[in-house]
Amino acid sequence: MQNKYQKPTGSYIGFMSNKVKTYGGINFAQGIPGFNPPKELTDILSKIAGDNLHQYAPGNGNNELLDLLHNKYQKEYSFSKDDFLILQGATEALSLLYIYFKKIITEPFAALAFDPVYESYKYLPEIFNTDFVSFSFEEDFSIDFNKLENSIKEKNVKVIFLGSPGNPFGKIWTKQEINSLLEISKRLNIYIILDAVYKELYFDEKPYIPLDQFNSNVFYTNSFSKIFSITGWRIGYLIAHKDHMQKIKSIHDYTGLCASSILQQAIVEYLKKYDFGKEYVSDLRNKLCKSYNHLSGELEKLGFEIPETKGGYFVWAKLPEQYSDGFKFAIDLYDQQKVAVIPGEHFSDKAINYIRFNIAREKSEVEEGIKRIKEFFI
Repeated sequence: MQNKYQKPTGSYIGFMSNKVKTYGGINFAQGIPGFNPPKELTDILSKIAGDNLHQYAPGNGNNELLDLLHNKYQKEYSFSKDDFLILQGATEALSLLYIYFKKIITEPFAALAFDPVYESYKYLPEIFNTDFVSFSFEEDFSIDFNKLENSIKEKNVKVIFLGSPGNPFGKIWTKQEINSLLEISKRLNIYIILDAVYKELYFDEKPYIPLDQFNSNVFYTNSFSKIFSITGWRIGYLIAHKDHMQKIKSIHDYTGLCASSILQQAIVEYLKKYDFGKEYVSDLRNKLCKSYNHLSGELEKLGFEIPETKGGYFVWAKLPEQYSDGFKFAIDLYDQQKVAVIPGEHFSDKAINYIRFNIAREKSEVEEGIKRIKEFFI
C-alpha cells in the first residue's frame, strides 16, 4: 500500500496544486491568481488575434513595449532603451542571469537568498552546480548585516536574490536595509538580483526598490503575470546595466529567443489606453490586503502564529502547537477538506511546522477555504 505521506521528489507547489487540478478543491497552494485578467486586456487580445502578429517577435522585445517601459523607468534613473529585455516571465530572467553569471564568474561561487526561500532562488544554483546559502532573518525579521557580510566572505557568495515583498514571507525591506545591502554589494563586488514581481502588490506603503541607485552590480526583474492576473502569458522583463546587457542578449538569442509576439502587443495596447492598468492593480491590491487580513485573522483564532506581512500573495503561518509536521498537515488537510496548501519545509529546513497559504483568490473562495479549515480542526 502506498504511503500517503511519501514526499515528492520535485516541487511541492506542483505536487499540491496538481491535486486540485485533478481532484478539485480550494487552491491555496500555487501562486496562481484566482482573478480574471482585466476584461479590457482580453478584449484587446481577441481584437488583434487576426492581425499579422503570429511570427517571432524581435529578440529584445516589442519595440513599443520597450518604449513604454523605458519611459516609465527613466523617471527613477537615466536608463537607455537598450538596458531592457523582454523575456518569457521573470523566471526566465532569473535563469538567463544565472547562465550569464556562470560565464563571467570564473572561480567557484555561491548564491544567497533569505530564509524562507522562494524555490527558484534555491534550485537554480543546484541546477547550475553552484553552492547555495540560506541566510536567516533575526527573530524580529530584521537583518544582522555583520553576520551577513561574514557569511558572504566565508562562503564565497557572489550572487544575492532579493524579493520585496518576498515569497513565501512577504517582508518588505526598508530603505535602510536596502542601502546596507547595496553598500556590501559595492564593497565586496556582489551581484544583486532584485525580483520585483510583487512590487505593486503592497498593503500599506510602496516598497523601496533602489532603481535610483542602479549600477553594474544590480539586476532588476519584473513581470506582468501577477499584477494583471496573466501568469499563463509568460511576459516579463529584465533591466541590466550596459556593462552586461549586450552579453546577456547574446545568450538569450540561443536560449529563449523571444517572448510571445501577440501577447506583447496586447499588453502594449492595454498599457497605453489604461495608464499601465492603474485601476486594475489598485483594485487587486485592495483585494489582496482584505484577503490577507481576513485569512490571517481566522488562522490566528485557530492557534496559528502569523509573522506580519506587508505585501505579496501569501500568508506565512506557523502551525498551532499540536502540529509539528507541516507536510503531514498539508496532506491531511487536502485529504479531509480538499484545501491545498504548501508545507513550509519546501522553502526552509527550519520551517517544518510552517504553511504557506495563497491569498490571491476571490472572496468567496477564501471564505470557503476558511470554512473548510475550521472544519478540519473540529
